[in-house]
Amino acid sequence: MQNLPVLPTLSTTFIVLSAIFVAIGWWQIKQKKIEAHQKTMLLAGVFALIFFIIYASRTIFIGNTSFGGPDNIKIYYTVFLIFHITLATTGAVLGIISLWSGYKNNLSLHRRLGPVTSIVWFFTAITGVAVYLLLYVFYKGGDTTSVIKAILGS
Repeated sequence: MQNLPVLPTLSTTFIVLSAIFVAIGWWQIKQKKIEAHQKTMLLAGVFALIFFIIYASRTIFIGNTSFGGPDNIKIYYTVFLIFHITLATTGAVLGIISLWSGYKNNLSLHRRLGPVTSIVWFFTAITGVAVYLLLYVFYKGGDTTSVIKAILGS
């Protein structure tokens, strides 16, 4: 088996864990297990935050990996990546609002937003895994450039 990059593998693992815990939390609330739901969803949020810290740190200090697959599918990858980034950004905002509305006991908003947030989060996790597979498993990743190096020209 090829060597997989540690930070992208770790961050992808945390986003998958987050989605799994969102699914468990959704099941718990359907079972009226409110306290368990609260704890599970908080843990899902913590896993998402760990993902974000790893991802943002890697992006700032190391950079992002470009697509290393064949040129004839690069445009499809790029469109898919933009879709994933849009979905992830939307999911993050919805997740923060959902967690906050649940914490503040604004259940009217929380009940309307929670299912939508969960579905967006599941698609975010699925498309994130697909991006990971395309960058590191199916194809060898392309160049990685540090944002700091790009800005400073070092």
